[in-house]
Amino acid sequence: MSEKTKTEMDVTQDIAKLPALGRRLMFLDKRSTVDRLVYVLYAACALLFVLDFLYKKKTYFEIEYVPGFYAVYGFFTCVALVVCAKAIRVFLKRDETYYAPKDVEGEDYPADQLEKVRHDT
Repeated sequence: MSEKTKTEMDVTQDIAKLPALGRRLMFLDKRSTVDRLVYVLYAACALLFVLDFLYKKKTYFEIEYVPGFYAVYGFFTCVALVVCAKAIRVFLKRDETYYAPKDVEGEDYPADQLEKVRHDT
């Protein structure tokens, strides 16, 4: 049996172990499917932007009369959130070993419970 066949069998067995929702969402594992979904999202956003020009709005503020205002406002708000998060990261970032003195993961594993395996043979 070739390596590829073994790998395909392992993946098939792993999929069978997944819950029902996990099996249904396996189509998202393909890059082409994700690309298609992103393009559909782009098309939906463009369509909604164009439709914003085609109806009369009932607004409370003058700025809301501008076609596409909420699309532009949402985009720049999202960009501002990302920029602010990167700025805050400078202050909140901690070293990788910040919790190590009291963390279980930072402890050494007992030497008598380690199995040494040679990989060069």
